[in-house]
Amino acid sequence: MVNSGPGWDGALASTNSRKDPQLTNTHSFSPAVPVHTYQRIVEQIEQAILSGDIPIGSQLASERDLMVQFSVSRPTVREALRVLQSMGLIESKPGTRGGPLVLAPSSKTLGRSFRTMIGTDALSVAELVQYRVILEGSASKLAAQRHTAAQLERMRAAVQRMQAAAETNDADFASADLEFHEAVWAASGNQILEMSGQAVSGVLRGMMQRDAEGEHHDNRVKLASAQIDRGLFDAISARDAQTAGRIARGAVAERFGPLLEAADRAALELLAE
Repeated sequence: MVNSGPGWDGALASTNSRKDPQLTNTHSFSPAVPVHTYQRIVEQIEQAILSGDIPIGSQLASERDLMVQFSVSRPTVREALRVLQSMGLIESKPGTRGGPLVLAPSSKTLGRSFRTMIGTDALSVAELVQYRVILEGSASKLAAQRHTAAQLERMRAAVQRMQAAAETNDADFASADLEFHEAVWAASGNQILEMSGQAVSGVLRGMMQRDAEGEHHDNRVKLASAQIDRGLFDAISARDAQTAGRIARGAVAERFGPLLEAADRAALELLAE
């Protein structure tokens, strides 16, 4: 949904809980598992490629040089190179002197890196809300212009699921809500918007699940959200790009603006115009 009411409320509640030492976090962790050395090598080389420190089209150092730089054995270096090749970041060609060739990162690789950033505390709730305004507004406008019949039907089904779940206060609402927005991102026809939307989907799903188990016991927020997304669907269906973008941006700003600091609220309102 555009405003992702329960989900984003959950994000804000989660942020506030970290600041209040009197609140107890009941999250259950899994046993710690040692990280293999080759994974650390993969992380360093991947970051160097994505940041441009290792140019596309250049060659990595040879296995021997990497062994010296990382102070590891040859099997460890080879395992790291195998993983990097499976990620599409490097390519080894028989008979070529030197190390593997560095390839341009694929959308899958970039999406994985973006998911990692979104899933940390590196971004504030205000930044996430601002990003959501840009993402939803742009994707909705493009979806109104570019959607296919099949994509529109996918959106329609998700909106109907949302309405049914809202009326019965069913836990399926969060899943249907996310399905609707994934359909909008896909219908935008823009791989970057879809990739970045997919990157936040896992975080949003977790937020929505936590919120569903929290303080929102009635269905008023769900019903309001379903009504907004129905209006967004109608605009997309009518290929009214301007209205679709306005609904998407305005819903996020109106819902979460009052919960932000004054400076962040002003920035949000500017993006929603």
